[in-house]
Amino acid sequence: MSNQPGSSTAASIDQAPDEPAGRTGYAPGTPVLAVLAVGWLAAMLWSAREAIHSAAVGLTAITLSAYALPGVISAALVAGAAVALAASELAARRLGDRASLRFAAAIGAGMLVGLGTALAVNLTYADNATTNTIAGTSAAAAIIGGALAGARTPAPVGAMVTAALGTLIFVVLFSQARDPLFDLFGADDSQASLVGAAKWVSRTESLLAGLLAGLLAFGYLTWARRRAVRHAPDAPAPRWPAYLLAGAGPGLLLLLAEVIIRVGGRTLLDLAGALSEADAVAQTSLGTSRVDNGIWVLFVGALTAVILFGRTLGPTPRDDEPEAVED
Repeated sequence: MSNQPGSSTAASIDQAPDEPAGRTGYAPGTPVLAVLAVGWLAAMLWSAREAIHSAAVGLTAITLSAYALPGVISAALVAGAAVALAASELAARRLGDRASLRFAAAIGAGMLVGLGTALAVNLTYADNATTNTIAGTSAAAAIIGGALAGARTPAPVGAMVTAALGTLIFVVLFSQARDPLFDLFGADDSQASLVGAAKWVSRTESLLAGLLAGLLAFGYLTWARRRAVRHAPDAPAPRWPAYLLAGAGPGLLLLLAEVIIRVGGRTLLDLAGALSEADAVAQTSLGTSRVDNGIWVLFVGALTAVILFGRTLGPTPRDDEPEAVED
């Protein structure tokens, strides 16, 4: 009996002051993740603005706006989810881990990100219908991302957002390697070789992005598990569906972003496609490529995360030895 108070004191000391007892679904690093995601959104907004303003007024600006829209929407979706996750985690720590409170904080944070994004576009871009389309669609994407982050399973959501942000950054960096890869896959002056090389480059990009998504998702969930065990040794370990969802999450977010683009940005895409037959073919091809990329990232990321999780499991105990007979 005399050891119980000491054990209680030791447990209370080991418990972090900002981590309420009983919370095992902790998502670590959410403030840093939110800052990185917002920074990436700002970079995408600035890049789109520079590209649009560098074009001549009229048809070229419309085309460049349509090209820039997917990057802005994807960044807004991830930023809304990251900031909302950080806000919901803060609310859960300070006010109690209730589903309604977590969801309200996430929605509120997503709306703030959406409002800030729309204001940034309207204040810094040219004031026209194209600008309004980008502003409204990106705001909607941020709010949807905030709603997704309001789930009561913050660790898988954090893994999903981390992997999605890493995938978006990788895709932009990968563009620097496209020309050497075109040469590697046998592109020359013929149209057939260019089409074939482009297909292989796209598949390589999607495969590598999916592998990165699975690695980041697995790494984040492993980190979250260790943090949870540190504060609550009896915390249940995430099972394979959590790793499957986290690994598939970036691909799901890419496909969701494509739905938002085609619904909210339909007017802009139609305007760009109506400029010429070549523009129509280009917009159709880009849309198909984005969908294919999302599907590849979804399946490769999910498979990678589950395989990595499976490698952490120990061997199943064998029951081939006879049980000892008690006297």
